[in-house]
Amino acid sequence: MTDTVELRRAVAADARAAAEVYLRSFDAALPTVVRAHTDDGVRAYIRDVVVPSHETWVAEAAGTGVVGLMVLEGEVLSQLYLDPEWRGRGLGDRFVALAKERGPGGLTLWTFQVNKPAHRFYERHGFVAVEYTDGSGNEEREPDVRYVWRP
Repeated sequence: MTDTVELRRAVAADARAAAEVYLRSFDAALPTVVRAHTDDGVRAYIRDVVVPSHETWVAEAAGTGVVGLMVLEGEVLSQLYLDPEWRGRGLGDRFVALAKERGPGGLTLWTFQVNKPAHRFYERHGFVAVEYTDGSGNEEREPDVRYVWRP
């Protein structure tokens, strides 16, 4: 990666940019999944709930701004989104390494069954699929899969 990217804890001023990364990433990676919330709803949730209440990290690229978002809730890696232009540059690897440092006892996460690139990514990092659902437990009503990593 030629660009300088810093992973750091998010602050309130990062919420808007983090929400925009989420929206661009979701739309690019999951074009067949209907989001359960409007763009403004996502922005408000990240601003009012995620950044102030959860362990939220951003990837900030010099001269570009926020290009990635990761949210941890205890041992749950609840969100990992990269700006589509920044995929394949090692940021996801850095976020997962950080998540493992922050959750050395193990991690769990959910991803949609249609997101095969995410499956390959997490499996490459030692996560194992342990549960498949019909999606009735998530807001999008989209079949999903739970992954677990144990050291």
